[in-house]
Amino acid sequence: MKKGKENQTSDASFDFGEVELLDMETVALAQFNSDQITVLGDISIPSVGLNLAIGKGTSPYTLALTAGTMKEEQAMGKGNYALAGHYMNDPDLLYRPLYEVEIGDTVYLTDLNYIYEYQVIEQRTIEATEVSVIDDVPNQTLLTLITCDDDGVIRLLTTAEFVQKVSVEDASDEMLEAFESDLSIRSR
Repeated sequence: MKKGKENQTSDASFDFGEVELLDMETVALAQFNSDQITVLGDISIPSVGLNLAIGKGTSPYTLALTAGTMKEEQAMGKGNYALAGHYMNDPDLLYRPLYEVEIGDTVYLTDLNYIYEYQVIEQRTIEATEVSVIDDVPNQTLLTLITCDDDGVIRLLTTAEFVQKVSVEDASDEMLEAFESDLSIRSR
């Protein structure tokens, strides 16, 4: 996987029509072709044990291994930062832990230079066609997380409101520990 700030300008697919249910063949191919995945940072939701890389775009390989960005020009801590991820039956894999999130839970994003803190304000199901939920909302800085249910028909929408942006050097131990379980930002 390609990592680093320069990845903001790399090419990626944002064609939601490419997104299909995840199978083991796609996961294996994604691991084999991981050099095609551009990593922009990480997401952590400590209350449910979610730790996942953030990949650029929604290509099948990107979504097989990461939470994928849903809009080409989005930036952490600005507008409505939207991420899609696959639902898995295993409660510990990919975006499956989103089903355990509660209103008020903390979500952290990092671009490896800053940590962006958000607080969950909404969780509901939506139709797959409700793509307007990723649009920017005037005067609001949001994080939108979307995953499907186990048959891919309905989507779970989790919305969080921006709290603060902190440099990695000034981050609290709690913030840094949120990324320790899978992806240590201290070693990057």
